[in-house]
This record gives sequence, structure tokens and C-alpha cells, in this order.
Amino acid sequence: MTTYTVNGQRIYAREEGQEGRQVALLIHGWSSSWYALSPLIPLLSKRFRVVAVDLPGYGNSPALPRRVTMDAYADLLADMAQQITDGPVVLIGHSMGGMISLTIALRHPVLVERMVLVCPTISGHLSTYINWMVSPVTVLENFSPVGQLLGMVEPYIVGVTDRIMRPASFAERTSITEEDYRRLRADARRVGQGRVRAQCYWAMRKGDLRGKLKDIEAPFMTIWGAEDSTVPLRDAGVLVDESSNPDLRIIPKAGHWPQFEMPQITRRYVASYLGLPLVTTRVDDLTTSEVIVNQAAQFLAHSDVGNGLNLSQRTRLASQCTIRTYHADEMIAHSQDQGNDLYIVQEGNVEVWSDPDIMTQKMREPRLLATLLPGQITGELSLLDGGRRSASLKAGSEGATMMSLRRDRLLGLIDDDPILGNRLIWNIATALALRLRITNWQMHQVTEGKTVADERRIDGGRVERSVEMVQS
Repeated sequence: MTTYTVNGQRIYAREEGQEGRQVALLIHGWSSSWYALSPLIPLLSKRFRVVAVDLPGYGNSPALPRRVTMDAYADLLADMAQQITDGPVVLIGHSMGGMISLTIALRHPVLVERMVLVCPTISGHLSTYINWMVSPVTVLENFSPVGQLLGMVEPYIVGVTDRIMRPASFAERTSITEEDYRRLRADARRVGQGRVRAQCYWAMRKGDLRGKLKDIEAPFMTIWGAEDSTVPLRDAGVLVDESSNPDLRIIPKAGHWPQFEMPQITRRYVASYLGLPLVTTRVDDLTTSEVIVNQAAQFLAHSDVGNGLNLSQRTRLASQCTIRTYHADEMIAHSQDQGNDLYIVQEGNVEVWSDPDIMTQKMREPRLLATLLPGQITGELSLLDGGRRSASLKAGSEGATMMSLRRDRLLGLIDDDPILGNRLIWNIATALALRLRITNWQMHQVTEGKTVADERRIDGGRVERSVEMVQS
């Protein structure tokens, strides 16, 4: 654990990921600790410097010297963010941590790039079940003698309290492991935290965000368990009504802890939204540096495959590509070789050459079919069907930098991120269809004994020319 001192307040945090990366600040909820978001840490640390805090009064962090408010937590964490990084952060908040994240975005908008909210409380009014079964005990914990007495009695009635809390926290068919369940319940039972729990209960009500969400500038995605009996789904309705671009994902068979109950799909949603590496694919992991991936993601905006993809989607696609540089006239791929790669020209140019016509035994010289410019793709058919290549690829006179996407990684993207996968397949099909149209037109011109000259304008205003002299 790392200890920070912010404005005289000690804050404990669990950290993972490389120094110098963008910070992902993880904020847990009521009666919890940094462990509440631990299932997401291994994934997030592949791209971010993860800082999962113990809020003051929870876990190992001492309580605030004054009464808890959502504004006080938000301002303290904003100061902490400025202390540990110079750039905007990504916020991931669970439950009350979601309310704190939104409050930070309202009070300190320049500090927040984007957010992931997991079952966030919006109104501050918890479910009827919580209000009837849990809040009376929480209110009593605010008084030291009663809180001490409850702490002494708790070990003897663990079974009873677990039966009370479990329906409020987890789905009926939850998949949470026994180990995780015991750890989460241990956080909720920490001795000496009764007062902060009581203060936070009322602070959430006073921190009501209804009517304020329209003022939040940072984009965010919200994940909610379909059977959440702690923060009711009615708060999700507030998000949909007030957010300019709501991105709400409902997870079945999950309650208030989807990151533990349905971890695979939760990680998949988070990875998709933040442009992180794949979750479901079992192919070897890539080690392309963050700087190169970010540059490639920017480039893809002006490519045949990047049409309609947002930055997170382009980043995710770029992280699955292998980038190689070829010298002038260096062979990239031979015809008749088995193909599993889609090639995207990033820099320079690439020449497409036909081989002698083996089918008719015509011994003629290889012929230059086309010159590919930055942003164009080739190898679509080999990528999709795994068949042999019909032409050779060679770096042009300027050399070439190529991004290649393997077939198994494309399938991983489709499985892991259907929205991105479907858009990517559409873009590949569109580029292929346009190429076939031009080829058919050229063949029509050949039959008439004309010179084939084609000029077309594509995304970004780039003009591509293909000129070929033919004889009738």
C-alpha cells in the first residue's frame, strides 16, 4: 500500500501500473475499501497507472477531522489527483464512489477525462430494503457507546447479518466466490467505522445529483446490475433523462457488485469503453508501447478501417496490430502464400504485383497492379477466409510502415467487443466493395481498348489515382 498526505490528510492506496502513464483513480463505495474495484485492476494496469484509494474513514485511511460530505471527499481526491499527475485522470467509481466521481467532474471538470460508474448512487436515496433493514443500525452506529456494543455483538450474529445483507447486495444467482464475499463482508464489518458509515449515509442524501448531470462535461459509461437492491435502478432513469449521451449497460445475474458477480462481462464493457487490450481472446499478448499505440490510433482516423470509430475504439484496434517497417523494394508478402493478415499502410507506399499467369502457363513478366497509399488496406480476403494471396506486396521507393492485424485477433475483437467488431467488418467490406467496383470498371474499359484512368476522393479529402495502359 502507498500512503499519500493531501492537505494534512493521510490516504492509503493500492497502486499498480507503470509510472508516467495516465492515472486511473478508483473510488470505492459505502462500507468498503480499495478492494471493491480490485477485479478491474489487472486489466486497467495494462494501460494506466492505477491508484485505488481507501477513502478517509474506510480501510486503512484515518477519518476526516470534520463531518463527511460528498463535496469534501471530491475536493480532497481532486487535490490528490493534482498531486500525483499533471494530466486529466480517468475515474472509476462504485456505488457512493460513483457519486463522488460525478461530483469531482462537476466541481473540477478540467481534471477528468472520462469516467466509468458501477452502480452509482445518483439521488443518494438507497433502496427501500436498505432503508428499512440497514439504516436503523447505521444510525445507531453514529453513537459511540452503541457502536461499540454493536461491534461486540457482531461476531456472534454474523450469520444473521449476512442473511440480511446478502439479498441487498447480490443477485439471486450470483457467481461471486466465497473468498471475495468474505472479504467484502469483512470490509463492511470493520470496527471503529460506524460513525463514518452513518455520516456517509446522510451525506449521500445531501449530495443528490438530480438536475445536475446535464452540466457534466466528461463522458461516462454506467454499468448496473439488473438485480441491484442497494442502489435502485430508478437512479439509472435519472442518468438516461439528464445525460446528453447516456451509455448505460445492464448486466443480468448481477446485483450491486457486477465486478465480482459477472466479472468477465464487466471487464469486457470497461475494456471496450476505455480502449484497453482484449479480455476474452487467448492469443499471445502484445507489448507495443503506449506511445506507438496512441500514434497509430490517431492515424487510423484517416484510414479505410477507421471510418466511424471513436478514439477508444481506434486505440483498441491499434493495440491489436503489429507494426513493421520495410525498406524500399523489400518484399512484404508473396502471392500464393497462406494469408492471415490484413495490412494497413501507415507510412510510405506499397506496390501490388501480379505473378505470371500460372493457370494458363503464360510466361510473362510480373505486372504492377496498384500502388497503395497511407490509410489504404489490402489482404481483406486472405484475412477473412485464410486462403492464399493472389498478389505480392512490396515496399515502394519510399519504403513502408505497415500495420498488420491477424485473423485470430480480429476474431478476438469481434467476440470481445461486438460493436467495434461489427463496425470494423463493415469498413473492411466497404473498402473491398469499392475496390471490386473499380476493378470491374477497368475490365469494362479493357474490352473497349481504352486507357484506364481512375481518380477518386475518399475520407479526409485524399485523392487516389490509378492509371494503367491497356490494349484491346
